[in-house]
Amino acid sequence: MQWTWTLEDAEGRPLEGGGEVFPTQSDAEVWIGESWRALRERGAESAHLFADGARVYGPLSLRPAD
Repeated sequence: MQWTWTLEDAEGRPLEGGGEVFPTQSDAEVWIGESWRALRERGAESAHLFADGARVYGPLSLRPAD
């Protein structure tokens, strides 16, 4: 199985980046946990997780918790 993220801006438009492929869901989730700040700096507001092209969940907000 291949796990990937798609990223969206504040208007819900797709963004480049997040095209990394991960062998496990855990690896993908660790990556987003480590990368969300840098992704926000590039304009990403949310992310969706996919497994072999099927959406698993999302949108996941990339905004910090209050």
